Amino acid sequence: MNIMLFHSTYGLTPAVHAAAARLRDAGHEVRVPDLFEGHTFDTVEEGMAHQDGIGKDELLKRAVLAAAPYSDQGLVYAGFSLGAATAQTLALGDAKARGLLLFHGTSDIAENASVDELPVQLHVADPDPFESHDWLNSWYLQMQRAGADVEIYRYPGAGHLFTDPDLHDYDQAAAEQTWKVALGFLATL
Repeated sequence: MNIMLFHSTYGLTPAVHAAAARLRDAGHEVRVPDLFEGHTFDTVEEGMAHQDGIGKDELLKRAVLAAAPYSDQGLVYAGFSLGAATAQTLALGDAKARGLLLFHGTSDIAENASVDELPVQLHVADPDPFESHDWLNSWYLQMQRAGADVEIYRYPGAGHLFTDPDLHDYDQAAAEQTWKVALGFLATL
């Protein structure tokens, strides 16, 4: 499977490279674009300030330019938090997308979004400060209305970026379960 994996607001950190390596070890071809052009951050506040300085339009442009050369191959879009939001936006706009794998985040859905039974899997903390229950319920219904085949996995008590071993949010049991389920999902695509 060809996977385009987007980083979180912390930037292209060792944890993102480790995730890409895990996916490659499972037999997937993985590309990990650096939307922050080499900048990484120690706190979410620093990352968000940098992200805001770049702007949503420029970040999306960078993501589209990274994915465009490979989109004819039928990409699986994936990402962590901010990267998940980016992956979702690209997948919903790519008629050849083969799947969408979201870790720790979602994004707004355009009213006219339409996909043909796009397989979608979301892994999220429960509760999550950035993904409230009301938001996720609404998101789920909108994704179904758009034609996606959605699965949501919630991890009680885990921190927002619970798959990142370098952060205080890390939850080893939740992370291992996430990877087990995510790799199973990818194997079905």
